[in-house]
Amino acid sequence: MIDQKIQSALNEQLNAEIFSAYLYLSMAGYFEFLGLSGMANWMRVQWQEELTHAMKFNDFLNERGGRVLLKAIEGPQTEWDSPTHAFEDTARHESKVTGLINDLVNLAESENDHATRNFLMWFVNEQVEEEASADAVLRKLKLVGGSGEGLLMINNELAQRVFVPPAAGKETS
Repeated sequence: MIDQKIQSALNEQLNAEIFSAYLYLSMAGYFEFLGLSGMANWMRVQWQEELTHAMKFNDFLNERGGRVLLKAIEGPQTEWDSPTHAFEDTARHESKVTGLINDLVNLAESENDHATRNFLMWFVNEQVEEEASADAVLRKLKLVGGSGEGLLMINNELAQRVFVPPAAGKETS
């Protein structure tokens, strides 16, 4: 049976992952409206990844005999001043999520919950990738400075991103 303090913290993170998905779906809608379907695609892939993350927390709680408690999800931002600003928010958001994951690892360690700590290591590694991915797009957007041709080239590149579900059992290795 999972400790109540750990269960509560994991439920908070599950809900945070759902909010992340909601935010990225909102960004996808923003980019579609601008006619930047490649950037919208990048955000839809991000949306799928965040839903997968939420389900990992859901499943882990269930496996440990915990209770999944979903909360109301706050409405996400829907407007940005530019694609660059949207990706700045993406990078900031991923940095925030990294902090949340690190806090969970610290809690698991302080509670001597080795199973939860081991589970969370997948997310620690995933956040390195998440931050690097958002930062790479942001750096390119800043480099082109909003120029039409550069923006369209980045948009076309981001259209190639495909969602790849994590391999089964990867979260515990």
